[in-house]
Amino acid sequence: MNDIQFSRHRRLRKNASMRELVRENHLRQDDLVYPMFILEGENKRNEVSSMPGVFQVTLDLLGKEMDEIIALGIKSVLLFGIPHEKDECGTEAFHDHGIVQKATRYIKENHPDVIVIADTCLCEYTSHGHCGVVENGRVLNDESLELLVKTAVSQAAAGADIIAPSNMMDGFVAAIRAGLDEAGYKEIPIMSYGIKYSSAFYGPFREAADSTPQFGDRKTYQMDPANRLEALREAESDVQEGADFLIVKPGLPYLDIVRDVKNSFNLPVVIYNVSGEYSMVKAASQNGWIDERSIVMEMLTGMKRAGADLIITYHAKDAARWLSEK
Repeated sequence: MNDIQFSRHRRLRKNASMRELVRENHLRQDDLVYPMFILEGENKRNEVSSMPGVFQVTLDLLGKEMDEIIALGIKSVLLFGIPHEKDECGTEAFHDHGIVQKATRYIKENHPDVIVIADTCLCEYTSHGHCGVVENGRVLNDESLELLVKTAVSQAAAGADIIAPSNMMDGFVAAIRAGLDEAGYKEIPIMSYGIKYSSAFYGPFREAADSTPQFGDRKTYQMDPANRLEALREAESDVQEGADFLIVKPGLPYLDIVRDVKNSFNLPVVIYNVSGEYSMVKAASQNGWIDERSIVMEMLTGMKRAGADLIITYHAKDAARWLSEK
C-alpha cells in the first residue's frame, strides 16, 4: 500500500469538532422566516388538517404566538390573511381595516424589532380564488396591477417592513414600486415572488389560506415547472423593475433554480419551503418512516448550500428550537 497515492479526505471528518471546523454552510435562526395565517374572528386557533403543527390564529391570540416566535429567536414573519368576506376584486386585501393590516399594526406596536413581511396578493380575498381581476374566465393583467398597488400601499401604511408580491402578474414589481414611491414609501423594500412555479406542492397552503381557485388553475400566470431559462428572464425583469429580494418558490424541486439565480444576480435570494414539502415530511414522520429533525435540518441546510440567503418555512419553529439545542 505504501506506493499507492490517494487523497485522505477523511482527515477532515474524523470527529464532530473537525467536521464543524470545516463546515461550509451554516443554518441560523436569522435565516428563517415564519409564515403565519391570521384569521378574522375571536379566540380561534385552528390547526390546518393537512399541515400538522400549523395554525390559523385570530388577532386576539396573536400575542401568545408572537411571544413563542420571539423566544425561539425567529426575527421575521410572513403574514397571510383570511377575511370574513370575499368579493370579485378582493376588497379586504387593501382595506385599512383588513386582517393583515390589523395584524401588522399589532406586531409593530408590541414587537417593533420583528420584521413583518406582508404577502401582497388577492387570492385569499377574492370569491373566485384567483390572484387578480377576472373577466369572462380570464385573469386580466393590467387591471389587476391597480388593485395590487392599492394592497401594497395599504400594507406599508399599516407598518409592514417588506412588501412581498406573489401574484405573478407581468409588471407587478414596477407597478408596486411606483405606487409605494408615490405614496411616500420609498424606503420600503420589495421581496418579489419573481420565480414562482405552477406547482402541485401548494395544495395544503390552499386549505390554510382558503385560496383554492373556484375555476381553472393558475398556469396562465405562474411558471411551467419544466422551464429553467424562463426563471432567469423573470428574475431579470424584477431586478430591472426595482425588486430588493428574489424569491424562488417552491424550494426542494427547484434548488437548481436557486443556484442559477444566486449566480446571476447580486440580490438576496429567498427560498420558499412550501406547504406540500412540509406536509410530506410531517406525514412520513408521524408514520415513523423518517427522523423528522434530521430530515428537516438536512433539507434547510441544503437550501442554504444551493444559495438561499433566507428560507421561508413552516418548519421555522422546530428548526429554531433544534438550533438552540446544539
